[in-house]
Amino acid sequence: MRRSSLTLFLLLFACQRPPAEQASSPVAPGGAASRLEQAAIASGAIADPAKISPVGLFQRSHEAGRDALCVIPARNGDLHFGLEAIFGEEPACRGRGTARRAGDKLILSFKGGDRCIIVAQYDGDQASLPGVVDLACADLCEGRGSLEGVSFPRIANDAASALRARDRSGDPLCAG
Repeated sequence: MRRSSLTLFLLLFACQRPPAEQASSPVAPGGAASRLEQAAIASGAIADPAKISPVGLFQRSHEAGRDALCVIPARNGDLHFGLEAIFGEEPACRGRGTARRAGDKLILSFKGGDRCIIVAQYDGDQASLPGVVDLACADLCEGRGSLEGVSFPRIANDAASALRARDRSGDPLCAG
């Protein structure tokens, strides 16, 4: 009898629902940081990505070329950017425009007639473009190039480095 009571108790205990606090996902709604990351931010162990300015130079070299994104502050308080993604000898994508920060996103509004807007994921260390971009952005690319899924790791966090960045032809990537 004692053994069956213990078994029944264990079965009932296993079937109980966890408290509402534990039942929720470890990641808060809206892509917020996990509890562990929130604790690390609160303790000062890591920087809060929401407070890291996107101003600087993001760049990655790879076997097919180089991807670069520069972000600089404008006189009116806005952010300006320039980007170039190179995929070998011919295909490349390039564009300029204004950037705006929205939480963990960096909204890139390109200059031009087709009104291309790309919402990049931004965590303070990297800007990552989504796997699918609007068809209005196709004019930014030559040949079979595409900005889909391109990521730009940060290599400098100052405007001076961003202003020194050059595109493939040697022109400034970010105009001052």
